[in-house]
Amino acid sequence: MQTVRHSEHTLKTALISKNPELVKQYEQLDPGEQRLLNEAFRPDSDLFGPITLHSPSDWIISHPEAPQDFEEFFSDLHRKSPSPGKQTIYIQCIGLLGNTRSISEEYLKWLKGYCEAFFYGLTVKLLEPIPVSATRCSFRINDSTRNLQIHAGQILTFLKKKKPEDAFCVVGITMIDLYPRDSWNFVFGQASLTEGVGVFSFARYGPDFYSSQYRGRVQRLERKSSRDYAVFDDYCLPEVSSVLLLRSCKTLTHEIGHIFGLRHCQWLACLMQGSNHLEEADLRPLDLCPICLRKLQSAVGFRLRERYKALVRWIDAESTDTPRVTPKHSREELVTLPKPVEAFKEWKEWITRCLAVLQK
Repeated sequence: MQTVRHSEHTLKTALISKNPELVKQYEQLDPGEQRLLNEAFRPDSDLFGPITLHSPSDWIISHPEAPQDFEEFFSDLHRKSPSPGKQTIYIQCIGLLGNTRSISEEYLKWLKGYCEAFFYGLTVKLLEPIPVSATRCSFRINDSTRNLQIHAGQILTFLKKKKPEDAFCVVGITMIDLYPRDSWNFVFGQASLTEGVGVFSFARYGPDFYSSQYRGRVQRLERKSSRDYAVFDDYCLPEVSSVLLLRSCKTLTHEIGHIFGLRHCQWLACLMQGSNHLEEADLRPLDLCPICLRKLQSAVGFRLRERYKALVRWIDAESTDTPRVTPKHSREELVTLPKPVEAFKEWKEWITRCLAVLQK
């Protein structure tokens, strides 16, 4: 195990900058906000820590990138920011997210509410869910997993054509595995930052995806034509769980963060760290380090205190009347499904400590 540590001076410069205008901008922040953000370069901080590498396959080792500090982010003329008339994040669901339509709709509402809190101040809207056939995308069976996959690049083309006038971005989400081109095994997601569109799959976050017993495996693809999408009619979907919801929230906000122009974080443990595999993604925190948080704040304009409070409200607002299939996976028998937030409890405690620093 290896730790990536930066000096206090390096972190302070990455956060505040040496540019007099950006320093002045920082000094105009609320004292509580400065106090929390300054935790970035406090060596004994118990809120933000260094990046820990667990294997040679971790992202930073295998994908060397130049780090992006606040000044570089702020000065990037090509990055996208919300503007008057374009302040809405649209979410397009492709296929179902749960094993009944009512569960899928509720899952979408949970993700919508989470994004509204995370990108506090922006509007988040759900587009009408669509079947895979509506995208007219190519699909295949993965040679390794024997699971169905849909073509990410072609879905991006579909989303570009469907992007509403008031959209800051449109993101497609699906429980079906993705591939970007024939020569690739799979991809978790793909985005066009200039077009403000992205598509992300939660398929590999289910507990049985890599199992040889996974019920979604397809031995042979039988179809009457290249546009025969009947194979997706009974596509296997994972049971909704707290861990699945947490992983979905992480992926969605990480990838939308890229559309805002945030590059992979190499400063501190952060949601915006890259990840090569599920284990590495699970070790990333749910929220942003102070350097990436300042980037997002400058793009959106929220107050840190209000954003953190909104995230706590999302965790506390547990649904209690959502239909759910029985453990036998029946599509007819329904029981109650509360919003599964058990995996978020530790994060809620962390937010509470951040609020205490803000409100001193």
